[in-house]
Amino acid sequence: MTTVTSPLTGKVVGLAGVPDPVFSGAMVGPGTAIDPVRRPTEAVAPVDGVVVSMHPHAFVVVDDEGHGVLTHLGIDTVQLNGEGFELLVNKGDTVTRGQAVIKWDPAAVAAAGKSPISPIVALEAAPDSLGALREDGEAVSGEPLFSWS
Repeated sequence: MTTVTSPLTGKVVGLAGVPDPVFSGAMVGPGTAIDPVRRPTEAVAPVDGVVVSMHPHAFVVVDDEGHGVLTHLGIDTVQLNGEGFELLVNKGDTVTRGQAVIKWDPAAVAAAGKSPISPIVALEAAPDSLGALREDGEAVSGEPLFSWS
C-alpha cells in the first residue's frame, strides 16, 4: 500500500472541482486536488521514488511498488512556458517524500490568468484502489491525501 501525501499546503478541493475536464473526469486517473496558498512555495514529493517525468509545471514520481503519482501545478500552466517555475530536481533523480521538487508562486499563476488548483493523481489506478481519499478541508504539505492499494 502506498500513502500519497500532499505536495502543497492549501484547501483540498477534489478532482470534481478542477476546472479542466481531463482531470475532473479522472481521465488520467483518480485522486484529488489542492488549491494552494497564494504565496511563493515549494511543491514536494508526495511519495518516495524516482522522478520519471519532469516539466516546469508537473512531475511524476514512481514508488517502489510501481505506483506513479502525478502532481500538476495549476491548470493550463504549460502555456506559461516554465516562467515562474524553478526545478529543484531532475528527471531520473530519486526523491524522498517531502523533498522539494519545484519552486513556484501560485499567486503569479493566478495573476497570469491560470488556475493554480493542482491535481494530485494516481496514474492508471482503478478508482476503487484508493482509500481514505480527501476531497475537502485543509491540507498541509506532507499530510496524507489518500492511500493506494
